[in-house]
Amino acid sequence: MEERKEKVLRPKFHVTGGEGWINDPNGLVVFQGRYHAFYQYYPHDVHWGPMHWGHVVSDDLLHWERLPIALYPGDEGDKNGCFSGSAIVWQDKLWLLYTGFTENEGGESIRQIQCLASSEDGVHFIKHGVVIGADNLPEGYCPWDFRDPKVWRKNDCFWCVIAARAKGGRGRILLYRSDDLFTWEFVNDLFGKDSLGAMIECPDYVEEKGLLLCGEQFQPNEGDTHLNIHTTRWHSGKINYQTGCFETQKSGIVDYGFDFYAPQTFAHGGEMMAWLQMWDRNVPSEKYGFAGMLTIARDVQVINGELYQTPIAKGKVVKREQVKSSLCDKAITGILRIQAKNLRGLRLEVRKKGEKCAYLTLEDGKWVFNRANVGEQISGQERDTDSLAGIRRMPFGGGEETELTVVLDEFSVEIFENGKALSSTIYPEEGAEDVSLIVDADACVYVRESMD
Repeated sequence: MEERKEKVLRPKFHVTGGEGWINDPNGLVVFQGRYHAFYQYYPHDVHWGPMHWGHVVSDDLLHWERLPIALYPGDEGDKNGCFSGSAIVWQDKLWLLYTGFTENEGGESIRQIQCLASSEDGVHFIKHGVVIGADNLPEGYCPWDFRDPKVWRKNDCFWCVIAARAKGGRGRILLYRSDDLFTWEFVNDLFGKDSLGAMIECPDYVEEKGLLLCGEQFQPNEGDTHLNIHTTRWHSGKINYQTGCFETQKSGIVDYGFDFYAPQTFAHGGEMMAWLQMWDRNVPSEKYGFAGMLTIARDVQVINGELYQTPIAKGKVVKREQVKSSLCDKAITGILRIQAKNLRGLRLEVRKKGEKCAYLTLEDGKWVFNRANVGEQISGQERDTDSLAGIRRMPFGGGEETELTVVLDEFSVEIFENGKALSSTIYPEEGAEDVSLIVDADACVYVRESMD
């Protein structure tokens, strides 16, 4: 009985592959009135393997229907994997621009090249082969590190940004343009200099919002903010289409948690999803037959040059209570909303059983999240004090009114306040369902919403 229970344990409203491994969200788009989300998928094991494109659709970004695998590796250009990419709707068809991977003899003989596929029904896809190859890469860049195209349309042209690496250097983001999605020309290197990390991944540009997102692999620590060895940054500003350069206004970190990478926005410029996991970590959910999930969808805005994100999550209100100083509740999945006036202190414990729990506290003007004692241990390559202690920190918005939103699902917690987010996986003991809140504020309201 216990073995059968483990095999079916899954997140309730976060996207997984059902069985097997998933990582980056791909091809986020609205097509024929529905949200389509694809993702990097290996259906045959709970570890990374030759990449396929998994596929789900939704009417509300909360309830997802799994569709057949959209792309399989094995054709010319993608014989060893269909890597990350994006989607666009054009001429009543859904087009996927993605990275094909050919292993060859390994090392510098590897080729990462950009391929195109299309669909009339949004389910069955025809591959059109390589459209941006090594010959389209300017001199001085590595054809073995050239991936993750994000495509959009402006001024009757198609544009895309692609992650690349300079030979003997670090990560770059390259800009390309096309009239028809099939023939592309290089425009420029967006920043014209190396990234802090060894390699850029999954660049994403939202023209309507003036927002550029990108992952950086193996970047150095920056205080207690960029502690994950793979981090995700945002840059507000705009692309100058005459020069092909990105003109930066402000920059920051997208998510302050342990587990957030490779975000992508929907092609119409709205919502964002990411991989709710992290490279170079153990994944305890392997024993349940799956590894990896996507974050809940988030609305993203750029206000005065700053990134603001709020979860697109709303359930049925099942508990609402005025909190004088403390409260106890029970929840494994759902949404917790805490609204406080003149908040001075807070301790929220979730997925609690006995002395074990994950908790969030307000300390010295920062939110401090700790997952060290919630259940199964998660470890990676990070060796800083906070990481070894199971801690991540996020700035506190301050001000007279505070609204804290905590999204709980099986194996995850996503925390939002004042436009900032902190996302992490957790693996509690069976039966860990207690919630405890201690608060110091002039007034406080606690609301729990069910996702059933």
